[in-house]
Amino acid sequence: MSTADWAVLLLTLLSIVAYGIYKSRGIKNIDGYLLGNRSLPWYHVGLSVMATQASAITFLSAPGLAYSSGMSFVQFYFGLPLAMIVLCITFIPIFHRLKVFTAYEFLEKRFDVKTRGLTALLFLIQRGISTGITIFAPALIISTILHIDLTLTTLVIGSFVVIYTTYGGTKAVSHTQLLQMSIIFGSLLIAGMLVIHLLPADIGLSKALHIAGKSGKTNALDFTFDLNNNYTLWTGLIGGFFLQLSYFGTDQSQVGRYLTGSSIKESRMGLIMNGLLKIPMQFAILLIGILVFTYYQYHQPPIFFNQVEVQKLKESPYAASYQELEQKHTQLFQQRESLVNGLGTALDQDDQENIEFSRTALHQLNAQMQQVKDSTLTLIKKNNPAAETNDNNYVFLSFVTKAFPKGLIGLLIAVIFLASMGSTASAINSLASTTTIDIYKRFINRNATEKQDLLWSRIFTLIWGIFTVVIALYANKLGNLLEAVNILGSLFYGTILGIFIVAFYMKKIQGKAVFIAAILSEIFVVGIWYLDKIPFLWLNLIGCLAVMIIAYFIQLSLRNNSAVPNTSNTQQNNLEK
Repeated sequence: MSTADWAVLLLTLLSIVAYGIYKSRGIKNIDGYLLGNRSLPWYHVGLSVMATQASAITFLSAPGLAYSSGMSFVQFYFGLPLAMIVLCITFIPIFHRLKVFTAYEFLEKRFDVKTRGLTALLFLIQRGISTGITIFAPALIISTILHIDLTLTTLVIGSFVVIYTTYGGTKAVSHTQLLQMSIIFGSLLIAGMLVIHLLPADIGLSKALHIAGKSGKTNALDFTFDLNNNYTLWTGLIGGFFLQLSYFGTDQSQVGRYLTGSSIKESRMGLIMNGLLKIPMQFAILLIGILVFTYYQYHQPPIFFNQVEVQKLKESPYAASYQELEQKHTQLFQQRESLVNGLGTALDQDDQENIEFSRTALHQLNAQMQQVKDSTLTLIKKNNPAAETNDNNYVFLSFVTKAFPKGLIGLLIAVIFLASMGSTASAINSLASTTTIDIYKRFINRNATEKQDLLWSRIFTLIWGIFTVVIALYANKLGNLLEAVNILGSLFYGTILGIFIVAFYMKKIQGKAVFIAAILSEIFVVGIWYLDKIPFLWLNLIGCLAVMIIAYFIQLSLRNNSAVPNTSNTQQNNLEK
């Protein structure tokens, strides 16, 4: 990067930290530190919710997924609007009436302390590890692209977040996320316009999409009911619905965001805003990946976008073999470039015969180029068995650093940092609030003063911040990072959601039954994932249903104890009244 890019990057990051510290000054109690005194307007809530979900992984991996596989990943979010509706009707009113700090407080009122503790523990495990990934992901890719030390990059991202999150708590997180999302939206618009500008003069947006479509990249919808396909309409609507419902309804990193709303109405409007904007935002990010694909129809792409591994191959005993593959790749690209130009002319003339001919020929050439890439990956693995052969995460950032003008490269790198900081800050804050409220205040010091609560909230924030940075420093390469985070979430979210569904809708089931059911269901989900028989999104549905069904039958077996008053049900009914 140029000096101008570094200046833009550092100025943006320092401004975010300073803004967060400034806006969160004067915090005096735990309510202000963990929930911002429950005073934020709906648009603030909505952008904070979006920033928490839209990690750096979203902006790094999604364009690469679109580049290699097309638009089908957008279906992952189709269950989101439905989940927002359910949350607005059921979860938000109860959480607000109870004035809880965390979602897990409700479970003790409904069931018992051990169910609350188990659910909080499952959340802490899942969110603690996944937060490490959200730091590691951009650090790994940025360090690779910019040739900066990985440890230094990780420490920079982690340190910036820990500083303002520890000092300002939720208030700092929410205010910085508002600024972060404004910068991110603006940068995405600039990036999309610039990609179109970088295409040949006679190739506009419409023709660029036509060219990508003839190569099978605009396949946004898949109506087949295929259990071997992670991204179909049904997987997104059903599996995605349960994942999103669990994430937004039971994950404290999100619950903590909309509990900052000044009223039930403000929280509801914030979630509805998220439900309406998230799919278009994700579609736009994937669309940028499609446009990058079209760009590389006219500009030769590298065989493999992770140039660090390519450089290792060039310096290895396999260098001659790689050079042959590179020459073949260049020859195939030149043939493809000629076909793409012909396709553009055919589109202008609406010549359907030549359009179909070009489409078929392009498919054949793309298949040949994929074979060259596969052969390259084989060499990379021979040279370095530990090498990661999925380069989706490097596509967009590699394109930006090579094609964008000075200054804008720094801005786009800043967006990656900001997205990482936004989601990481929310996660660390939620880990600290869960530890403080559900562990410290419940089991360690129930009579703590307000001053002690605030002090320990900051201490736990710092501890979890250090923990996630350590996880990031020692994380292994994880393939497509976007999928890695969602797979990890799917291992736990179904079980957690099942506990909450039972709490809300199966009022005759008591704490003992749901506690046992949750443990058995989690073992079952992990076992299914280990066997790798179905797409990971279905684990959310399986985990949720398993808790409900197992808890129901366990409760039936405990019917002999029905003479014991069900105080938890009485509490629940009183709460609903």
